[in-house]
Amino acid sequence: MKREVYWHLPGFCSFRYLNQILINLMDKYPEKFREGYKIGSVYGTFPGAIWNGGRAVFGIANKGDMEKIIRAYNSKKVPVRFTWTNCLLEEKHLSDTYCNLIMKLAANGMNQVLVNKKILEDYIRKEYPMYKIISSTTKRILDTNVLMEEVKKDYYLIVLDYDLNHDEKILSMLEPYAGKIEILVNEICVPRCKTRLEHYRNQSQAQLEFDATLPFRCPHNTKNRNFSECKKRPAFISNEEIEKYIDRGFVNFKIAGRGLSQEFVKDSYLYFLVNDQDREYIRDKIDKTLQELTSQFRQMKK
Repeated sequence: MKREVYWHLPGFCSFRYLNQILINLMDKYPEKFREGYKIGSVYGTFPGAIWNGGRAVFGIANKGDMEKIIRAYNSKKVPVRFTWTNCLLEEKHLSDTYCNLIMKLAANGMNQVLVNKKILEDYIRKEYPMYKIISSTTKRILDTNVLMEEVKKDYYLIVLDYDLNHDEKILSMLEPYAGKIEILVNEICVPRCKTRLEHYRNQSQAQLEFDATLPFRCPHNTKNRNFSECKKRPAFISNEEIEKYIDRGFVNFKIAGRGLSQEFVKDSYLYFLVNDQDREYIRDKIDKTLQELTSQFRQMKK
């Protein structure tokens, strides 16, 4: 039996049906998935939460729906991880009723938060000490000294910046802390993107102002964003390479997908989690179940 490897999936709300189908299939057909692979968490946000960062998500969810979604994952022993990474938060935002309601609903000791702003991190540690706290890749930590300081802090995990995925010097330095490192395997952004932090600030502002039209001119937004293109990116980590990371003690891997298409996310799941020879079988199971759900929703609306 190989050691357990934990995968962190995107869009606990936006991709909830895809995620729940996948989790159920892993339970039903474990032999068709890579040995030792587990779902470590599902990350994201409920729409309209101003603490959210990385990708702005608009709308609102009612209390009953939020409880139902949290329960659906937790009942399968899968933690929900909130992306509380808005980099523009101030003290006045800490008392937000909606975000605090979310935290109270999921405060059962199983769930997690991603943070990048000390003021919110300190608030959560004080008010919601039952949450596991994770240092976000949105901090964009590339300096070796800063990274090593971060690793030694009291975080459950630290999500490595994707530009460091293949930096042998960094990986060697991190090996003693490998179990505390989470690696983003399928980032679609270009290497050493000079506007990435600006993009995070833009999305944080859009979330705070509930403004989906807030302009941001990304110089790379015309690039193809399918999984085949993603595999050509320098930061991409192939299945063969992942085995080498696991051998070194790195056992937490994050799949990107927030703000991307469901097809991209599904292709990522099939590539990373499913045995090569079983991909089409699992793809068919996923597609048929999604079609059935879509049909049921249409009938309900009639």
